[in-house]
Amino acid sequence: AQFVESGGGLVQPGGSLTLSCAASGFAFSNYAMSWHRQAPGKERELVASIPSFGGTTDYADSVKGRFTISRDNVKKTVYLQMNSLTPEDTAVYYCYAKYVRAFWGQGIQVTVSS
Repeated sequence: AQFVESGGGLVQPGGSLTLSCAASGFAFSNYAMSWHRQAPGKERELVASIPSFGGTTDYADSVKGRFTISRDNVKKTVYLQMNSLTPEDTAVYYCYAKYVRAFWGQGIQVTVSS
């Protein structure tokens, strides 16, 4: 399995970013996908998840109403739209695929700072 994560970077508080995670090497549509993040000195945490064929999504309380996860099974890509970003959202963000096996992306940095 391989992932290409993109869309991270530096953004001011209140700004928006959209992360993308393009997958290959496995049957993407069979896998539940999620985004996790890890801030310096903290444990990795689940941010958002989406089932294999879409449907009900789930979010950490800290991002509800601000972040939206979505997927395109034709493009084999999962997205994370992030709005109203705060410095507390600063972290390395990872995509994660789980079904019979589990795969992690390499991570992408998101920094929210003025």
